[in-house]
Amino acid sequence: MSERILTGIKPTGQLTLGNYIGVLRNLAKMSERGECIFFIADLHALTLPIEPETLRQNSIDLASFYLAAGLDPNKVTLFLQSSVSEHAELNAILQNYLYFGELSRMTQFKDKSSKMNESAIGLGLFAYPVLMASDIVLYDTDIVPVGEDQIQHVEITRDLVNRFNNRYGKVLKMPKYEVRKVGARIMSLSDPTVKMSKSDPKGDIFLKDDMKTVRKKIMSAVTDTGSEVKYDPENKPGISNLLTIYAAMSDKSIEEAEKDFVGKRYGEFKTAVADVVIKELEPFQQRYQEIVNNKSYEKVLKDGANKAKAIAKETLKRVHDAVGLLNI
Repeated sequence: MSERILTGIKPTGQLTLGNYIGVLRNLAKMSERGECIFFIADLHALTLPIEPETLRQNSIDLASFYLAAGLDPNKVTLFLQSSVSEHAELNAILQNYLYFGELSRMTQFKDKSSKMNESAIGLGLFAYPVLMASDIVLYDTDIVPVGEDQIQHVEITRDLVNRFNNRYGKVLKMPKYEVRKVGARIMSLSDPTVKMSKSDPKGDIFLKDDMKTVRKKIMSAVTDTGSEVKYDPENKPGISNLLTIYAAMSDKSIEEAEKDFVGKRYGEFKTAVADVVIKELEPFQQRYQEIVNNKSYEKVLKDGANKAKAIAKETLKRVHDAVGLLNI
């Protein structure tokens, strides 16, 4: 039996080259590996303030980006999280099986809440891992591809599955995470010590940037002392980040990428990085624009929600039966 692979992206902010390399670029290839369920995590997007029209447009963009990345709707299930009400219902049940102490120790919650006024922190942000756990177990997921910053959320999901199954029997399937080695963490071009994260116009390459802007951002990227193009994240974070981008977009290992620039200057190196990024992003953008214009994403999302709901209902029924809720 093939593996079931689940991944979701929040429609918050503009997607970056980091999102493309870490997730979108690998989706079509991933769909050849097993049964893939991809969703737009619009309920998760509400955990921090977001304008309604921004959320709507970001959701359309994300669906269109998925399809532009080469997803075949006949091979994968693509849908909006909010279109499958079982996500919210399972969340309401499973929130009773993760505890305050566990949730308060989550790194992402501590990072995000530390930048906010305490009176403005919503319950949804605190309980984010519960909804993410519900997303995962709802589809009897085998593999969850994640960035390094999401590993902790899959680990707490595994803790929940153990706790729930120890109490009720084998009801929920145990998932495991998978981190892509090359290009898993793309850093800001203006500050290579922080992740490219949708919030730095100078340091982030956005998927809707025109190609002239993409080239300018790469050519202006922060580099390091010396002149050697070498992968050394501690001492040469700027060059290492550009090498990671080049390797990922060229389908090469870091070692192979390094060999391409032996004896080359930083200017030549940056030009090559810009070339390989533009070569792929330009046709990707054209496909995206066609999909947005003809609204072909609408039928894909509706059909995907129906397919997802059929799977989700079965899991939810098992959970209802296990905890003693009547299925009438």
